[in-house]
Amino acid sequence: MSVADPYVVDPYVTDPYVVALAPDVHAFVQPDGGWCLNNAGFLGDAREALLVDTAATERRARLLRAAVLAEGLSLPRTIVSTHHHGDHTYGNGVFLPEARIVGHENCRAEQLAAGRQLHLLWPRTDFGTIEVTPPSLTYGERLTLYVGELEVQVLHPGPAHTTGDSIVHVPERGVVFTGDLIFQGGTPFLPMGSLAGSLRALDLLRSLDAPTVVPGHGRVTDPSAYDATERYLRWVAELAREGYAKGATPLETAAGADLGEFADWRESERLVANLHRAYAESSGLPEGSPLDLVTVFGDVAAMNGGVMVACHA
Repeated sequence: MSVADPYVVDPYVTDPYVVALAPDVHAFVQPDGGWCLNNAGFLGDAREALLVDTAATERRARLLRAAVLAEGLSLPRTIVSTHHHGDHTYGNGVFLPEARIVGHENCRAEQLAAGRQLHLLWPRTDFGTIEVTPPSLTYGERLTLYVGELEVQVLHPGPAHTTGDSIVHVPERGVVFTGDLIFQGGTPFLPMGSLAGSLRALDLLRSLDAPTVVPGHGRVTDPSAYDATERYLRWVAELAREGYAKGATPLETAAGADLGEFADWRESERLVANLHRAYAESSGLPEGSPLDLVTVFGDVAAMNGGVMVACHA
């Protein structure tokens, strides 16, 4: 299930695979990284293990569980949830009762508020037996965990992808798990967080100086992903400024936009959702303020030809 080079991916691979990133550190990658196909990670050995995120369905979470055991690790005692979205947390229950769930204090609140949100968006998807399992251990700004002797830093960047994001940094191994602060080859998604905060989060990620970057979706990459993401975010900010000044709606602005270098990124329909967030910040609303998600996802569907995008899980 492992592949040797984390930067070279067989385009015909569709099943999850494991990338050995460094001694005792692995990524669990789910191609093609589209809606509901997130990445996870795990680290440790036969004595103790930690898991970063789970998966959107019970079946995929069980594949992750099998992958952890196949690499010779024990069942994880700790799961760090990088944020509350169901594609990263629905599978938490598969790892109970052995594991405790760790996350930012906002992650717990947001997960409880969201409930079975993916079921509402994709009612025909077979998610399996899902029990919403939020963090039982929360933190505010930063938390240091140890897996054996291996130090794991859990950092909150402020509102970014959501208001409860966590970055998981393994400094001794030069690896960072970004959660959905980074979508490698995919379009960022900001309606539950902040555009300005996402730019600040990139500065924090750069400061960690980790050469190996595991995004929330897409192949394992390197810090060049930060530059590409920043270009996109600044382009959205400028697009929003122009559209807001003209009195155009986010949907009108998105429909008339030239995607340019971002045209090949997955989920380009997310642009309109990101413009909703940028418009909110332009109007003076605080970062992370709740948006009308019915309107947001309605516009996303409109950008997708009038139908809701498919859950790939």
